[in-house]
Amino acid sequence: MAADNMEIDDSLYSRQRYVLGDNAMHQMAQSHVFLSGIGGLGVEIAKNIILAGIKALTIHDTKPSETWDLGANFFLHEDDVASQRNRAKATILQLAELNPYVQVNTSNDLLDENTDLGFLQNYQCVVLTETRLSLQKKINDFCRSQQQPIKFISADVYGVCCRVFCDFGDHFEVSDPNGEEPKEIFIQSITQSSPGIVTCMDNRNHGLETGQFVTFREINGMTELNNSMQQVTVLSPYSFRIGDTSNLTPYLHGGIAMQLKMPKKFTFENMETQLVNPQCLTVDFSKPEAPLQIHTAMLALDRFQEQHKRLPNIGCLQDADELLRLAIAVNETLKIKAAVNQEIVKWLSRTARGCLAPLTAAFGGIISQEALKALTGKFSPLQQWLYYDVTEILQNLEDTSSDQFQPRGDRYDALRACIGESMCQKLSNLNVFIVGCGAIGCEMLKNFALLGVATGRERGVITITDPDLIEKSNLNRQFLFRPQHIQKPKSYTAASATLVINPQIKIDSHLNKVCPSTENIYSDNFYTQVDVVVTALDNVEARRYVDSRCVSNQCPLLDSGTMGTKGHTEVIVPNLTESYNSHRDPPEEEIPFCTLKSFPALIEHTIQWSRDKFESSFSYKPSMYNKFWDSYKSTENVLQRMQTGESLEGSFQAIKLLNRWPTDWRQCVSLARVKFEKYFHHKAVQLLHSFPLDTKLKDGSLFWQSPKRPPCPMQFDINDELHYSFILSAARLFATIYKIPYMEQDQSKEFISRLLSEVKIPKFTPSAKQIETDENVKKSDQAKLAVSSEEERVAIDLLNKARRTGVATKNRLHMIPVSFEKDNDSNGHIDFITAASNIRANMYSIDTADRLKTKRIAGRIIPAIATATAAVSGLVALELIKIVGGLLFKEYRNCFFNLAIPVIVFTEPAAVKKSQIRNEISFTIWDRWTIYGREDFTLLNFINAVKETYSIEPTMVVHGVKMLYVPVMPGHVKRLKLTMQKLVKPTSDKKYVDLTVSFAPEFDGDEDLPGPPVRYYFRPEEN
Repeated sequence: MAADNMEIDDSLYSRQRYVLGDNAMHQMAQSHVFLSGIGGLGVEIAKNIILAGIKALTIHDTKPSETWDLGANFFLHEDDVASQRNRAKATILQLAELNPYVQVNTSNDLLDENTDLGFLQNYQCVVLTETRLSLQKKINDFCRSQQQPIKFISADVYGVCCRVFCDFGDHFEVSDPNGEEPKEIFIQSITQSSPGIVTCMDNRNHGLETGQFVTFREINGMTELNNSMQQVTVLSPYSFRIGDTSNLTPYLHGGIAMQLKMPKKFTFENMETQLVNPQCLTVDFSKPEAPLQIHTAMLALDRFQEQHKRLPNIGCLQDADELLRLAIAVNETLKIKAAVNQEIVKWLSRTARGCLAPLTAAFGGIISQEALKALTGKFSPLQQWLYYDVTEILQNLEDTSSDQFQPRGDRYDALRACIGESMCQKLSNLNVFIVGCGAIGCEMLKNFALLGVATGRERGVITITDPDLIEKSNLNRQFLFRPQHIQKPKSYTAASATLVINPQIKIDSHLNKVCPSTENIYSDNFYTQVDVVVTALDNVEARRYVDSRCVSNQCPLLDSGTMGTKGHTEVIVPNLTESYNSHRDPPEEEIPFCTLKSFPALIEHTIQWSRDKFESSFSYKPSMYNKFWDSYKSTENVLQRMQTGESLEGSFQAIKLLNRWPTDWRQCVSLARVKFEKYFHHKAVQLLHSFPLDTKLKDGSLFWQSPKRPPCPMQFDINDELHYSFILSAARLFATIYKIPYMEQDQSKEFISRLLSEVKIPKFTPSAKQIETDENVKKSDQAKLAVSSEEERVAIDLLNKARRTGVATKNRLHMIPVSFEKDNDSNGHIDFITAASNIRANMYSIDTADRLKTKRIAGRIIPAIATATAAVSGLVALELIKIVGGLLFKEYRNCFFNLAIPVIVFTEPAAVKKSQIRNEISFTIWDRWTIYGREDFTLLNFINAVKETYSIEPTMVVHGVKMLYVPVMPGHVKRLKLTMQKLVKPTSDKKYVDLTVSFAPEFDGDEDLPGPPVRYYFRPEEN
């Protein structure tokens, strides 16, 4: 982003713009941040806020690089340690590379109680890490004392515990508390009463909360409410209460309620006050007292450091006892008390010198988002403390010798201090499969490199696959990539960058999708060699497929995802938890076909219509055209076959396209102008012809009432920028598919205006064709390919004409289909969709959308920001450690967060459910029965084998979608004598097949009982 002229580089920031908005982006581009401490937590914060695009960051650090730091700071290297370079100076170049728009400075000046803090007046936000509590309090007071208070954040991660504190001053105004799109609600009725009750149309959920505000428009009858502001009290998901409407004109019909975004003020207390009366965010409701208990323990740790000028020694019982005494004393000074948790104090004492990289990653993401809030006033800030611990990681290490945690002089000393040498060894020997190498994948690789995953001499490898190439928009979040990597494979590039972080790591990079067609690569045998699968995917179907492969092969799975400031993590452990497929989100609500085609009510409808027109005109039709002529080779062949009475599917459409083939740019412009008239004038006239404005339904109500909006025919105006943009972008796209050259000067408004003056516009002729109004009717196939006899006659005439006039050249039997590409601003794709959508919106009196919003909706872009990505990847890596440690079910945590609010919720995963077949026979999703056969093994042998082995007889056997045995189906009883080889027809290399079996119910009339999958081996078990 260029701060001087405030232009936002959309090619870099597009995904983040959808999260923060342009106002916040502009504010960040003028903001200076001071960050002290560039250890594991500090470097994470620096990375995230540089990627976000502030103006300048000063990183302050006085410490030399040590071997210890290599396990925490991913931008430090062994040569930095060897030369004992200052940590800030050693990392500045790599941090500066993350974003060319951000100025990164360093400082290694002493910062203590005697330092003149006046230099901090140059910054809008100060973030402290690795800073003594007494100095934190002094700097906090200085920040508060300024005329424009400097926003203050302090944070620490000590071993398995962490804390964050925010103070943004006495009066901090937030422009947008939650970042959600304002709700737009169609109204069914409004009562004439005190208070007035508003009911939503078709019992649709309004999504409002009590205390929020709405305004109204387009109400018929109770027009006094239009443009008024009303506070809402929610009565039900479908109704809400507003002010007194008893003296207003009776409501007739229509109307839209629009939610108003109202600014919100927040008040903060200084650190001194908050230390004794802390306001904490609860994140794990199974441990409601934990925040206060960690607060006490970490304040005791601050006192320990003040008294001893050091942290507790690893495994030192005397230091642990001293810390406990200090915790008890601290607890007495607090206004709100919780019982001192001796377990937390003990583990804090043992691990305080260590650094758990996933914890710094997760909380680095959270803290960075708070810093961005401080700079922009966008989203609700943390008030005021956040505490968290991961002591459950240590549950199996209770009796481990303290020697296991002692340093050994390598890059894993900081990790070893937290989890011990045995766990470090287990991590080094892991085989991990990462599916996807985007933002989460990059963060995951960095975390695994710091943990020493897959660095073992004998065992351990990370297999990562992603078919995508790097694009510029990726650089804003996928921090392992740089501008010189654009158009290079993500997986190979990320692997190379990860090796720079930890040269010992072993990575096998692939360019494959993980789907049924690659099961020859990612086979059952492959999964049996994998210890953990980690998904970094952006779609549900891919997740479901990977989950099914993991369940089938008893493999743990760690899933995560983000959307804007929201994120989730899910841990799936064989035989302990449910799987990803155990729960299903409700399907996305589709826009009814008739709404898209004729009755749009929202800008989303017009954008989707425009995207459909793009696909139909410039992708689908050219592809069908090519398929037709590829099949029949020549116009002569087609003509002969049609003249003999043969019906050729798609012939009418293909021959029609051939005949309208433009010969030059002028005809491309003409095609675009005719399209304009058809889409935006004729369509409106036809609708009003079919349904005049006074049309009434059977019940006497008006046809044209909310949400149906009567269209207004558009009159073309070259001076209307939307109209000109439509003509230009459509003409360019026609030129592309028809292979017509054009020059830069051909695109000027003056030249196009001259060309348009020669275009003959076809006159509108009303059609008797019925217009669909039923919202339940689905869209038919893209094009009607079957040809009627009349169309065949017309097609033969057109083809004869084309051949006679020389139009039917070989070059014209192939078009160039266009693939929609949202991130290339020069191709005109988004220009076409934006212009078409907004002209249609004007035609229906719908509020238009800017190019940015249109691009997001048409491109189905998932808003994304580096802060949320860092947070989920860190939380996933914490669960990986638990899986390696073989922890009990109760120690695992799923997480959902929304950093905008902020809400962070840790919960136990869903426990695996048992399905009862009958009596003592039950199974879970993780169970699989096994039957070994032989070459002459029949279906009857298989059924009997299941009965003998598992004490229940199958009544139905299915292979995939093929029913092998259903007794009630004709001929199936005869199959009992057939061999399994003949029924299944396996390939020569197939050793087994997974079958679905069902069992007879206990009572007649009940449905058959499902069973677990049965893996049938074609050969006897090898001893």
